[in-house]
Amino acid sequence: MPKVVIPPPYRGSTEGNTQVEVDGVNVAQCLEAVDQRYPGFFPLVVDDDGSVQRFVKLFVNGEQLDAGEELHTAISAEDEVEILAAIAGG
Repeated sequence: MPKVVIPPPYRGSTEGNTQVEVDGVNVAQCLEAVDQRYPGFFPLVVDDDGSVQRFVKLFVNGEQLDAGEELHTAISAEDEVEILAAIAGG
């Protein structure tokens, strides 16, 4: 099963879990599977129009995914989806 690595700022929504094993054939399905288990997770990563949030970067097996195509990237059972959430503040 693919794994989704949860960044520290989002672990509150996953009850502190750092990784979640999910079923999915692409990044979007993996993120949606996390949201099914932990409602409210998906909007942290994907905005209302279906794009990755502005301050989020997605990686598969350590390689950053191309902007605009991240959610459609195919995933295999051994893959690890990582979320990098930049925190802005002042």
